[in-house]
Amino acid sequence: MLAYILRRLLLMIPTILGIMAVSFAIVQFVPGGPVERAIAQLQGTDQSSTAGFGGGGGQIGSGAAQSGGDISSRYRGSQGLDPKFIKELEKQYGFDKPVLERFWILVRDYSTFNFGKSYYRDVPVLELIKEKLPVSISLGMWMTFISYAISIPLGVSKAVRDGSRFDTVTSALVIFGYAIPSFLFAVLLVVLFCGGSFWQIFPLRGLTSDNFADLSWPQKIFDYLWHITLPVTSLVLGAFATSTLLTKNSFLDEIKKSYVQTARMKGLTERRVLYGHVFRNAMLIVIAGFPGAFIGAFFTGSLLIEQVFSLDGLGYLSYDSLIQRDYPVVLANLYIFALIGLVVNLISDLTYTWIDPRIDFETREV
Repeated sequence: MLAYILRRLLLMIPTILGIMAVSFAIVQFVPGGPVERAIAQLQGTDQSSTAGFGGGGGQIGSGAAQSGGDISSRYRGSQGLDPKFIKELEKQYGFDKPVLERFWILVRDYSTFNFGKSYYRDVPVLELIKEKLPVSISLGMWMTFISYAISIPLGVSKAVRDGSRFDTVTSALVIFGYAIPSFLFAVLLVVLFCGGSFWQIFPLRGLTSDNFADLSWPQKIFDYLWHITLPVTSLVLGAFATSTLLTKNSFLDEIKKSYVQTARMKGLTERRVLYGHVFRNAMLIVIAGFPGAFIGAFFTGSLLIEQVFSLDGLGYLSYDSLIQRDYPVVLANLYIFALIGLVVNLISDLTYTWIDPRIDFETREV
């Protein structure tokens, strides 16, 4: 097992390099890079942001920065500006170096988690991510835990009672929940419980109250749960549906196999058959979908929910940085997302062996 883990860890290196290379290459051809944004703001023609163009430099560039030719013709709207000033802008944002040199600087710095500074916030990117991380952790962890805590027992119960009234009613509820977008359900919850038109029960914004630091520990726990209830409920509604149906179908497939009939003929109780034999095999396919569900919930799945409930997390940070062309933040988020995704995938594979010791990755080629 140790050799398998080592091989997987080594394979993460070219995978991360490939993701960084593709992301960096895409950035090179995206129009409206930071230099063009700065020029547009100077000319008073930028309508996409109110942020200033000052800030720390980065080591990544945009498609506008090309070698050769008149520098004033490289950027839209730069006619009439002093070429020296444009060169200063390029140097400020790190676009004065060749593309390959910028990429290898990026690789070198990211290997030590040195993500540079945000173009428009003038703070280190790592500090920005640390600031937004608690919100994303709260949403992702609670959503994943609650959705699996609901879907696995519910899926097993539906499989055991397949075709019954319980199965029909719960299937209708699951499909209904899956059909409603999370953000639409979030808006409904806001209207109902946040003082929109009905009751003022839950807070509308933030992860904690303004006086959170002054509260006692029990009050802090209650305040945190009070704020997180509606956002997590919105996310769980759509998340548990897929895993519930997946669990049910997986259990149905296993229940029909011959080894289950053999176990029953030996006189084992239904509970022993279900949880001692079927559960171990049926849960493999459910675990296979865990990394994608976790990463989606942790980073990208909460963007609209963050917007509705005014939660400033990594989802909104990534979206806002992409709109702002804040490339250090965008690429740092992609790097972290990819790295965590690869690690979670490895953990998922190792969990297979814990559930079913018959699985041996040592004898398989990666």
